[in-house]
Amino acid sequence: MTDDTRRDGPPSFDRPFEGQDTKQRVYGAVLHAREPMTAAEIAERADCSEESARTHLSFYADLGIVIHHDGRPARYERNNDYFEWRRMNELANEHTVDELQARVSDLTDQIEAYREEYDADSPADVDVLDYDAENVDDVYADLGDWATVIEERQLHERARQKATSSTAPSHG
Repeated sequence: MTDDTRRDGPPSFDRPFEGQDTKQRVYGAVLHAREPMTAAEIAERADCSEESARTHLSFYADLGIVIHHDGRPARYERNNDYFEWRRMNELANEHTVDELQARVSDLTDQIEAYREEYDADSPADVDVLDYDAENVDDVYADLGDWATVIEERQLHERARQKATSSTAPSHG
């Protein structure tokens, strides 16, 4: 593998944060965590000292990026609400109200198509066991996509509302 290929490809699974500074490695470790972790666990993943991990985790907690859970030992987890808020703001800043509205409409059409196809109001209302074994993987894929489309529509609608309120003329 050439150096160019390695640079353009995904990071190594063994050392996914190689080449980054400690602050970035701690950030990456928190982002990849599936459940709350101790500073020691994060330090191990970030390949740094526990004290360094705590320093950066405290900083990220102050910013709202990380949630600090008191206890012995204290645990840390990524704040999914922060990342949703950040994504919503990016959408509102990068797209016009009309573009956001068009995307909401497209996503709504996709949701309606899934509702019709599965004769259900939401993915949670679909019983996968009602389908032939040969189709189960496709049904699971559709249900996952349907749930994602619902989340995307909510995010785009919030961004549209934010963009609408920020472009409204002020009265005063």
